[in-house]
Amino acid sequence: MAEDIKTSGQDKQNQSDVVKGDFSTILIGVGTILDSTMAPLSKIVAQALDSLTVVAKQILDGVSSSLGSKK
Repeated sequence: MAEDIKTSGQDKQNQSDVVKGDFSTILIGVGTILDSTMAPLSKIVAQALDSLTVVAKQILDGVSSSLGSKK
């Protein structure tokens, strides 16, 4: 009887270890997926912001020259 209780306790421990292992594997997989999708997206966002900066500067230069010529 004591042997059965000890064995069932070990089985529960082994099952919880498997669940912990599976959960960590899932987290690592999700992290890898997020990392692989976020890297290209961050490059796209950086390029878009650079383009917006260039366009904003051109607009401000145009407004400045328009106001400057009216004076």
